[in-house]
Amino acid sequence: MKAIRLFIAVNLVLLLSPLVAVAESTYGNIDVYYNGELYPNSEVPKPILKIGEPFTLRIELTVFQTSFVNVVLTELGDDDFVILEGPTNKMGEYTGLITLQENSTQIYEWKIAPTEKWADGTMPIDLHYEILDPSSPEPIVSSTFTAVLPYISTEYYDAPEITPAEPPETDTNQTPAFTLPATLLAIALVALRKKC
Repeated sequence: MKAIRLFIAVNLVLLLSPLVAVAESTYGNIDVYYNGELYPNSEVPKPILKIGEPFTLRIELTVFQTSFVNVVLTELGDDDFVILEGPTNKMGEYTGLITLQENSTQIYEWKIAPTEKWADGTMPIDLHYEILDPSSPEPIVSSTFTAVLPYISTEYYDAPEITPAEPPETDTNQTPAFTLPATLLAIALVALRKKC
């Protein structure tokens, strides 16, 4: 009876554990940041986003030996997300091979926004990465994991208005109310009035 309870308890723990992405091997390690926040133990961020709401996805890939690395963000469909800024211009485009020395890290950061194609649904963004030994054309690691799993609402994102922190500077050389001709005219009028 104890064995059955233990078996059930272990299975419940496994089933109720958060969805995690496997992003570690003997050749390297990947840290995922969503909007600047590190997701520990490779936990997958699951934000609720509005259509067009930008977010940042930062990937830090560390290799434990001198290697070539290459990464690509992928989506299940086409044009479900747009890349606003980053090392690639669109989903499905590789960053290109980069040489990393032993125990060094390459940082990739994208600013991304969801489109309306998956409004009222969940659409993952996956990261596919390859680590290659410089002496071999074949990857020693070729793996994919879900980097972020957003739910896209049916609402549209309204960008907040940017207000300047300081009021705009004005020209400090302001013209006085009475200029020299106006002053001379005022003196002349006072002098004429006294004569009359």
